[in-house]
Parts: sequence; structure tokens; C-alpha cells
Amino acid sequence: MTYNHKPSLVLALTMSLIAGCMISSCTVGPDYVKPETVRPAAFKEAAGWKVAEPKDDVIREKWWELFNDALLNELEEQVEISNQNIVAVKARFRQAQALVASSRSAYLPVITGNASKMRNQPSGNSTNSINGPAIRDTNALSLNLSWEADVWGRVGRTVEASQASAEASVSDIAAARLSAQAELAQNYFSLRIADNQKKLLDETVTAYQKSLELTQNRYKAGVVGKADVVQAETLLKSTQAQAVDLGVQRAQFEHAIALLIGKAPSDVVIKPALLNIAIPDVPLSLPSELLERRPDIVAAERRVASANAEIGVAKAAFFPSLTLSALAGFQSNNLSDLLSIPSRIWSLGSALAMTAFDGGKRSALSDQAIAVYDENVATYRQTVLTGFKEVEDSLAALRVLQEEQKLQSESLEAARLSQTYATNQYKAGVVTYLDVITVYNTALNNERTLINLQGNQMLNSVLLIKALGGGWVVNK
Repeated sequence: MTYNHKPSLVLALTMSLIAGCMISSCTVGPDYVKPETVRPAAFKEAAGWKVAEPKDDVIREKWWELFNDALLNELEEQVEISNQNIVAVKARFRQAQALVASSRSAYLPVITGNASKMRNQPSGNSTNSINGPAIRDTNALSLNLSWEADVWGRVGRTVEASQASAEASVSDIAAARLSAQAELAQNYFSLRIADNQKKLLDETVTAYQKSLELTQNRYKAGVVGKADVVQAETLLKSTQAQAVDLGVQRAQFEHAIALLIGKAPSDVVIKPALLNIAIPDVPLSLPSELLERRPDIVAAERRVASANAEIGVAKAAFFPSLTLSALAGFQSNNLSDLLSIPSRIWSLGSALAMTAFDGGKRSALSDQAIAVYDENVATYRQTVLTGFKEVEDSLAALRVLQEEQKLQSESLEAARLSQTYATNQYKAGVVTYLDVITVYNTALNNERTLINLQGNQMLNSVLLIKALGGGWVVNK
């Protein structure tokens, strides 16, 4: 009877010890508190822009549809599917998920099985047998259970750290997706700007060819000298060279788009088309909304939480660890009797272990964890400041470009009028062809500058969307 009750008694004591440990357990290390950051009341460059009320607005996920370009929409849809940078970030997220599962496994006991067969001979000096020590066979079959009680919250802090890292990885995916989408939109608009420039230069080449014919006819009539013909030919060839040079830029933008959608450059052909898209109005959200929407800011904040939990892991190393173990199985010298009741074996036990001296290693690891936390806090705050800066930069650029475009349009009108006057004066023999070339070059440069300004407005509108976190706030 005594034999049968011992396991129950030991098991009861052990379970009581476990319950006591669970009840009295305490988690060491600081509880996470989100760091304070700079939150301006308004954007400095937002004067004149419409500020949207968050409760009355929604964020459109497919922000590129605001530009109403069917081909751009089609290309953007392929980014999520085929962009290899996004695929790589998603793989890192799966790694983070696996790490969370690995951390959670420490809450559960480890069970191992063991089967062994040993033949041994005791020392001849340790037996009373006249014939010498006998050779013995030992057969064993057992299950071993080991569990470390999370008395000081080490496992809990480890899970907390890995979970926060996984959440940061989710935001990393969103950040990589947004970056690729914005880069594709910028490359697409740059390609269309090149198409607009090419059309302008082709039209200019046609006009210069007519001008060359006029000069040649006047030379044949003896009205002008050979120098005018040479100057007209130089102007024509120079403009043709500029048109050809645009082909290099356009090809590079097309290849960049192919890379972003995960295709070989040879598989992507984008037909020339003019950029004729109106820049949508920008209803801005409150600056504080930026902290909740930008994926890089969210990821940085989650890494702060992870680093904070790692401090608790480091602090737990200063306290003793409690390990509970159990063994049950069979052991016999005869294999035929191995699974019989008399051959059964069992054991229950607990062990309390603590490092007495490690040369300052635990203190160093604790200091390192605190330093890593401080670094992540600084990185988080810097990311927030960078986000506000990028919004202000884009708003300032759009405001200045709008003013510049208005002035440039007026300058272009004056240049075109001057071009007409110069052509008529040349036909009347009042000015030289060199004067005509100067006026023509001025008009062409003004036209190209205006196209570039319009293109820069498109590029900066994309940057503003990216700076706001990829969402666009519109009234319902």
C-alpha cells in the first residue's frame, strides 16, 4: 500500500508546488509604455489646403486610381503579386511568425521517449561472487517530461518580444508594398513626361525642317548667305539629337517598371502616350493621423515594444529557474519481462538552479538590452520626425511648383509671340537668322521647362501620398 501511494503523494506535492509558482509568479522587467513623440497641431505648409476631419473621411487603399489611368492601374495591381522585394519581406514575416510559435512552445513541457538496451559487467572488486562479476543485460523503455516554470516571466517576455517583432514585420510588408507602388507610379509618370517631351521635339523638328526649307529657298534666291543655311541645319540636327536622347531615358524608365512588377525588361512594352492627368486635390488629415497610418512608423514603434520586452528577458536571468521533471517507464534485465508491472519505474522531481557568478555577463546583457531599447526609441522618434518632414517637403514642393507653373506658362506665351515676330522680321530681312535661332531656342526651352514642371507636380503628388502612409483621405 505504501508503494502505491507514494506516486500520488509526490505528484500532489509537485502539483502544489507548480500551482504555488504560477500564483506567485511575477514578471520582471518594465511594462511597455509607448514613447512620446512630437505631434504638431498642423502642417506648416498646409496653408490653403483643405484639412479633412478623420471621422468624415475614408482612406482609399488603391490610391493610384485617383489619377484615372487604366494602364497605371493595371501595372500597380501586378506589384503585389510579382515584386520580389515584397516576396522577400513576406518571407521574413513568416520567419517572425515561426519565432513566435517557437517562443510560445516554452509554455508547454518537453516530452521525450527513450528506449535502450545495455550490456555491462560490474567491477570484480565490487562483487562477492566467487565466480567473478556476472555480465548483465539492462532493457529500458521510458517517457521523460521536463518543464520550466515561468516564475519570473522570462518566457512571457520572450513571447512578447517575438510577437512585437512579428507585428513590425507586418508593417514592413506594407512599407515595402507602398515603396514599390510609389516608385512604379513615379517611373510611369516620368516615362509619360518623356513621351510629352518627345512629341514636343518631333513637332519642333517638323517646324525647323520648314524653316530650313525657307532658308534654302532664300539662299537660292540670293537673299541670304550660306551661313543662314548652315545655322538652320545646325538648329535642326541639334533638336533631332535631343529627341533621340530621350529614347535612352524612356527605355530606362520602362525597364525600371518591368523590375517593379517582377518581369524581364524584354517582356514589358509600354506604348507612347501623352501625360494628360489632372492632379487631384489633397484633403489633408490631422498630423497625429500620420503616426497611425505610416507603416514605417508603426514598424518602428513595434520594434520599441520588442526591445522593451527583451529587457525583461535579460532581467529574468538574475533569478533562479525552477524545473519540474517526471519519468515513467519500464526497466528489466529480461526483455520478456520488460512490460510487466514489477518492471515499471517512475520518478518525480524538481530542481532550482541559479548562476552564482558569471563575471558580469548578465549585467552586461542587461545593459545591452537597455541600450538597444534606447536606440529603438530614438529610431522611432526620428522616423516620426522624418514622416512630418516628408509631408512638409511635398506640400512645399507642390505649392512652389504651382506658382512656378503659372509664371512659366506666361513666359511661354511671351516666347511664342516673340518667335512669331522674329520669323516675320527675318522674312522681311530686318533681323539675321542668328536672332531667329536665339528666339526659337528660348521658346523651346520654355516649352520643355513647362512640361517638366507639370511632371514634377505629378511626381510630388505621389511623394505626398507616400508620405501620408499610402492612403488618400477623401470626403464621403
